[in-house]
Amino acid sequence: MPSEPTRVTLTDDGPVLVRGPVEIELPDGTRVRSQRPVTALCTCRRTRRPPFCDTSHRTRVREERGA
Repeated sequence: MPSEPTRVTLTDDGPVLVRGPVEIELPDGTRVRSQRPVTALCTCRRTRRPPFCDTSHRTRVREERGA
């Protein structure tokens, strides 16, 4: 039975989203794993949790709808 391909979503102004468990190899050769259903990988390098996005790229607080 064929398995679903890994889905990688590139966002306009945020992280790269990877669907399913993922193993990431860092530039120094170490590997980190995420078992999350969707993993957000930082591309702006502002994160305090590399390689994972912690939303540090956001420059303003979003307003609540209906407020």
